Amino acid sequence: MSDEDRPGDPGEKSTPAPDPVTSDKSKSPGEVSDLPDLDDLPGGARAALEAVLMVVEHPVEEVQLAAAMGVTVERVTELLAGLVAEYDNDARGFELRRVAGGWRVYSRAEFSPVLERFVLDGQTSKLSQAALETLAIVAYRQPVSRARVSAIRGVNVDAVMRTLVTRGLVEDSGNDPETGATLYQTTQTFLHKLGLTSLDALPALAPFLPEVDALDDFPAGVS
Repeated sequence: MSDEDRPGDPGEKSTPAPDPVTSDKSKSPGEVSDLPDLDDLPGGARAALEAVLMVVEHPVEEVQLAAAMGVTVERVTELLAGLVAEYDNDARGFELRRVAGGWRVYSRAEFSPVLERFVLDGQTSKLSQAALETLAIVAYRQPVSRARVSAIRGVNVDAVMRTLVTRGLVEDSGNDPETGATLYQTTQTFLHKLGLTSLDALPALAPFLPEVDALDDFPAGVS
């Protein structure tokens, strides 16, 4: 009997061949383990955080920043506080602010005249007076129907509301349980554009309407 035909030793246990799929411990390029050591980068974790903040288009939460950098949320919170203090102490033309539940770099309000000249001159995409008035009513009365806004303004606002929805400033928030009318509310983009943390940060309305105390003083009209 050849060696190949002889039965194996019953006391021996054969070692299965490694599975080429399950034995591959490599990770995809997008996983945190493939991130470089932030301490080895110029400026370290602080500079990495700045790099992320410079490319975000909307406010980003601490947990998202931590995931992108591969560090803890506590570490990100500490770095954010340091950047806020540094920008303020150095009187930079920009500041780091928490807005709409997240963090983003903004230009300072003191330089708004310069920015308006640079960004807005010659632009035709600014909201009309009618759109601004309608947006203000939605902001203070939300959730509110188009018919209610029309009653307050005294004109039909269907076209204006469509513009605000298209711009991402206003969104559908369900239906009125009594009339079935579509209700509208402002969006996170609205808070972002105005630099507000929440709707509670909206200025009081009464000082701007000396003859009434609130929008509730307007006739209800059609709901």
